Amino acid sequence: MANFALFLVFWALFLLSFTTFGSTKVVEHTFYVQSVIERRLCKDQAITVVNGSFPGPTIYAEDGDNLIIHVINESPYNMTIHWHGIKQQFSCWADGTGYITQCPIRPGNKFTHRFNISGQEGTLWWHAHTGFHRATVHGAIIIYPRPGRSYPFPKPDEEVPIILGEWWNENITELEKQLDVTGWGPNSSDAFLINGYPGDLYSCSSNDGRRFLKVPQDDQDSGLQLSSTPEHLKPGTFKLRVTYGKTYLLRIINSAINPNYFLAIADHKMIVVAADASYTKPYSIDILVLAPGQSYDVLLVANQPPQQYYMATQIHRESTAEIPNSLPASALIIYENAGNSPPKFPYLPDMYDTQTSFNFFNGLSGLDTGPFWDPLPLEVDEHMFITVSLGLIDCPTPEKCPKNNGMLMVTSLNNESFILPTDKLSFLEAFYHNVDGVYEDDFPSKPPLEFDYTSSNNGDKECWSKQSTKVKRIKFNSTVEIVFQGTSCGKGENHPLHLHGYNFYVLGQGLGNYNATKHASLLNFQNPVVRNTVDVVADGWVVIRFRADNPGVWFLHCHIEGHVPIGMATAFIVEDGPTLSTTLPPPPLDLPEC
Repeated sequence: MANFALFLVFWALFLLSFTTFGSTKVVEHTFYVQSVIERRLCKDQAITVVNGSFPGPTIYAEDGDNLIIHVINESPYNMTIHWHGIKQQFSCWADGTGYITQCPIRPGNKFTHRFNISGQEGTLWWHAHTGFHRATVHGAIIIYPRPGRSYPFPKPDEEVPIILGEWWNENITELEKQLDVTGWGPNSSDAFLINGYPGDLYSCSSNDGRRFLKVPQDDQDSGLQLSSTPEHLKPGTFKLRVTYGKTYLLRIINSAINPNYFLAIADHKMIVVAADASYTKPYSIDILVLAPGQSYDVLLVANQPPQQYYMATQIHRESTAEIPNSLPASALIIYENAGNSPPKFPYLPDMYDTQTSFNFFNGLSGLDTGPFWDPLPLEVDEHMFITVSLGLIDCPTPEKCPKNNGMLMVTSLNNESFILPTDKLSFLEAFYHNVDGVYEDDFPSKPPLEFDYTSSNNGDKECWSKQSTKVKRIKFNSTVEIVFQGTSCGKGENHPLHLHGYNFYVLGQGLGNYNATKHASLLNFQNPVVRNTVDVVADGWVVIRFRADNPGVWFLHCHIEGHVPIGMATAFIVEDGPTLSTTLPPPPLDLPEC
């Protein structure tokens, strides 16, 4: 009863916030998670989508808006939806992270997310946060300045969302089962996509189309059936038509479950003006680099001779493992009065060109004269040093590990390979109700063994892992600094690490082993770029810093989808502040149960 009364208090405050500021409004959506048949590469494939579209619907909002999003799960799978990059200030229950902030929404059930967007402008995105469903369950979130405020750059003539993704000719849930056998996810998709289409470099792409499936309404339905809706073929290449002299704001998102991307437009430069919905100092580039989970706002000026130009992606990897498919995804930039000349193709780096991506990320800086800029906190309360590794552990049952000499491939942070609970409470419920036995709150602040992290000679002594549910407890309003150290353990891979509930300053990054004395001069304490996802190279380091001013349980994990179920994750438990307004509110009444 006390919890219910407290819920009513917080709900009244939430409703009051709708009318407290004249510039705020309510943005309400209903997301139906459904199974459909989608055609790509001349093949029909059953996939899971929202509201019948792939990519899913775009959410448009303004800074200060209150969002109410009803998620109705009509698919046959457990589902959560995460609002990637939304700070969720005092609304951790709405974060949509399976088994961390909520149990999944079971088939036939629903859950309503209620949260406020405040102090953020730019491009973010939403996606499934259960299994590999993110591959097809995703869409853009576009946050405009509130009325009376403008962009800190010249207003573009048009704005265009660009979502980079992947296509799989196999059911994604079947691919996920590879983890149970090998401990390693799928290596490469069958096609790379721009706004849902691979482009005309792929065979059969001009015949791409869609047929919907009817979702069973009751137990008498035998299963999913083809609907009577006729198939409408769609062109297999996304086309952006432009006018000479105009400026276009491209809102670019990497929704892929595996690869980093290089992206370029033939004969055109791009100007980065925001990263992960935080403004940057304008940065002119030829090649954009996006790790999974990252987003950018990029200005494109149509200043070239009127003809057709390709926008194209190249996957970027640090591992030299064979890639079955490395054909670029492509779209067309078509000028008014372009004529019939063949489109020009851009220069793209080699897929293993780490130096290009390293230079790009180091060239970004924050816009310290722009809106929402807060000076970097200089006093650090909590120092952490986290190694990011791959490795092998003894297989629980040898018959499940036919490869790797009977060993199981895992990933880890500080040698701890994270395991999600699946049958009790979410971490957030356990934290709120003080329930023991769901997690351990002693995640180590440094690795158990110091060694040459990037040496090619590292072996069992350095690269061992153990499975656990360890999380890190942090006091409210403390400043946390983390050094992420890539290692040579296992396959050499980059790891895009995403922190829920927070933006963080990226102070710097480098190659080799981090040395605080040696590398202090490389760190940016004046205007570091602000992000929610940072790419850690296999043999390099990244330093981030943030203030823990948002109570709740916040997932930290690699955004390569196959790395999370095998352990590359932990969570930060940020304690309540000293007042009611700095305290985590009670759970919503419709929170899903495990």
